[in-house]
Amino acid sequence: MTMHPRGATTGGPAGEPGAVGPSVRFTVLGPVRVWADGVELPTGPRQQRLVLAALLARAGRPVSLEELVALLWEEDPPASAANAVHRYVGALRRLLEPGLPARAPGRWLVRRAGGYLLRVGPDELDLLAFRHLVRRARAAADADEAVDLFVAALEQWRGRCAADVVTADPVPRVFASVDHEYVAAVSAAATVALGCDRPGAVLLAARQAVERQPFNEQVLARTMLLLTADGKQAEALTLYHRFRADLKEELGLSPGRDVRAAYDRILREPREPGPPAANAGPVTPAAPLRQVRPEAPVPHHPALAQLPADLPCFTGRTELLEQAARFAAADDGALRVLAVDGIAGVGKTALAVHLAHRIAARFPDGQLFADLGGFASADGPAEAGEVLVGFLAALGVDRTRVPARTDARAALFRSVLATRRVLMVLDNAHDADQVRPLLPGSARCAVLITSRRRLTDLATMNGARLMSLDVPSAQEAADCFVQRVGTGGPVTDVAAISDIVERCGRLPLALGIVAARATAYPDVPLRRIADELAAAGENLEAFSDNDRDNPVRAAFSWSYRPLGSDAARLFRALPRHGRGRLSTAELTRLVPVPAHVAAEAVAALVRARLLTPVRPDRYDVHPLVLAYAAELARESRRRTGVTRAARAGAGRVVILSAGRRARSGRAPAALPRVRPALR
Repeated sequence: MTMHPRGATTGGPAGEPGAVGPSVRFTVLGPVRVWADGVELPTGPRQQRLVLAALLARAGRPVSLEELVALLWEEDPPASAANAVHRYVGALRRLLEPGLPARAPGRWLVRRAGGYLLRVGPDELDLLAFRHLVRRARAAADADEAVDLFVAALEQWRGRCAADVVTADPVPRVFASVDHEYVAAVSAAATVALGCDRPGAVLLAARQAVERQPFNEQVLARTMLLLTADGKQAEALTLYHRFRADLKEELGLSPGRDVRAAYDRILREPREPGPPAANAGPVTPAAPLRQVRPEAPVPHHPALAQLPADLPCFTGRTELLEQAARFAAADDGALRVLAVDGIAGVGKTALAVHLAHRIAARFPDGQLFADLGGFASADGPAEAGEVLVGFLAALGVDRTRVPARTDARAALFRSVLATRRVLMVLDNAHDADQVRPLLPGSARCAVLITSRRRLTDLATMNGARLMSLDVPSAQEAADCFVQRVGTGGPVTDVAAISDIVERCGRLPLALGIVAARATAYPDVPLRRIADELAAAGENLEAFSDNDRDNPVRAAFSWSYRPLGSDAARLFRALPRHGRGRLSTAELTRLVPVPAHVAAEAVAALVRARLLTPVRPDRYDVHPLVLAYAAELARESRRRTGVTRAARAGAGRVVILSAGRRARSGRAPAALPRVRPALR
């Protein structure tokens, strides 16, 4: 859809010639939306939006008052129904032309033939743009050009007509007729695409058309042939057998001539195409189809088995896993999104992957996995648009067909998943805005998300269920350690294991590091390892094994780095309070800043999961997080001391240099710039 420049002349075929005003754009092929000069307008309550949807679906033709009343009130409309419709239309006129006098003729909404019409052109309404492109496609002499025009037309759709306001079943005729245009365009596009050997160009639209009209045999037949021509014979056969079973169960019928002809065509040898079945029409493609062996099992696409390996020794979290599994596998007609949050190293990814493996069988179309790099990437969080490119490629979409804009990629992604049951794991999310474009639109799918932040916005706007993951219990942590080390003699030292668990703060990441060390040096008693951890005190070097890349320190650093200066300063001051639960008042007294600044710093530490709220106005700090804060505080003091010494030395050099210059007549050499202290 194109947009007019601000203040440009508007008016398509039905517009007022020479009318000047804001550029207005409407969509009805999916959600009903309106923009004026690029700014989306609020379209009001549902009944008002339903009136607007009907006017848009008629696209420049009048809608009678009786039709609008019947649309708003299916049975027994009130005596004031006509007045209510007039009020809704008046509100829409004021929305589109705010300065228009009450009785002045409007540019967009006008009265016609006992009703109303909305004057729009192809540049202003996606439905008219779709029809214009379909007409051009049908008239095109070149098959490739026709396919491109059909694809452009079908890309105008973002869902069923007026999808966000139409809830009645059956769908009112004014909207159902528009939906039928989509299916008819898909059928025509499939015929042309099969003839010029470009099945993949319209395959996604064909899948969606089958979903919308599952018993439309003409569309089903063409979709089967598209799948086969695109190398997806197994999926075509699965589609046929599912249709045959549903048709028998719902209507007591067998597949008709078109579907049977397509099925026979798929099974036929490619070098012996044979004549088309009688009355089969254009469902038989011009190009020969690849051979398919119907007895072969449906293959699993390798790109749709993306889950990382499950931990072989995952233990504990039993109650949480049961709750999460019941939620993720529920079939309540809504998309299931589970977002797990917690501090760094608490085991969020391990839990999500283990849960995903447990319920994967419920999602036969595969699993998608992405590390969103929210808190552990030098390049910053992953762009949702780039993640979508990878997902679409895994789902079989040609990269040359992936749109440039993220919102268009997201819409395509939702379309591809519309008929599939796929489980997604989005690991290490930065925030809700990063995740939202990656969510499917189909209730057939489920999404597991991990993040250090509590994704409240995702719960509010997308109905996600939030689950905070705390450190495991002492017994669960001990079991985890024993599972990782093994069942040999050393693990019988229960007291040493208990000390190790305590020194690790029951943090799974730290326990894993120590368990790996114990496994690597089986002759070292566990008591010695426990004593070394105790001797290290508030020092994370105990978890590094002389490796420059200390995993525990690195995990905490990604939460610390994005902090502002006040929050970072407060974090480094936490060790001054010592261990124990802190109140907001106690936290704000740790730094010499105004109370409101300190309160915002506290909120920033909570968002980064460096502070854990346990009840209103009470916070806990994990002992290893506190050890990391102590390390940063020591480093800050060291740098401050170096800077002060350097400044003092610089002043002394300046005095000496001035004396030398007085004797020699030469200017002193420039001193190197001293790095500022960490703040």
